[in-house]
Amino acid sequence: MNKLGTTKTTIMQLSDKGVELIKTFEGFSAIPYKDVVGKPTIGFGHLILPGEVFGSIGSVQATALLKKDCSKAVSCVNNNAKVQLNQNQFDALVSFTYNLGCSNFMSSTLLKYVNLGNFQAAAAEFHKWNHAGGKVVAGLTNRRNLEAQLFMEEI
Repeated sequence: MNKLGTTKTTIMQLSDKGVELIKTFEGFSAIPYKDVVGKPTIGFGHLILPGEVFGSIGSVQATALLKKDCSKAVSCVNNNAKVQLNQNQFDALVSFTYNLGCSNFMSSTLLKYVNLGNFQAAAAEFHKWNHAGGKVVAGLTNRRNLEAQLFMEEI
């Protein structure tokens, strides 16, 4: 495990294990559908951008889209986590950031604890992000539990 407070020395990438974790939360649709806020979506939660046209896609194409979509979260974690993380910690933070957005990650107490090297306290913060519309959401509770568990796993 990392020494607490060790200064970050490497740029990290999302692992295949991290991609698979995010896939489990996003679900898969081979054809376009409207997400909960009415935006056109396909694959593993890919928001269809203006100019993109999809009929039906397979898992390989959907995974490639997910990896591309995750690049913003990867950059956000790399740019804002100032201590060295292990791969599981990084993957958990990318999943969290992918779901909640970079601005929420940047302003979170979770990130503050990460940067202090207090990983126990950081892991406890995941659970506070399980609300939508002011209500606890079971799916988010499950997601946060798995992210926190992964965050605390040693490699």
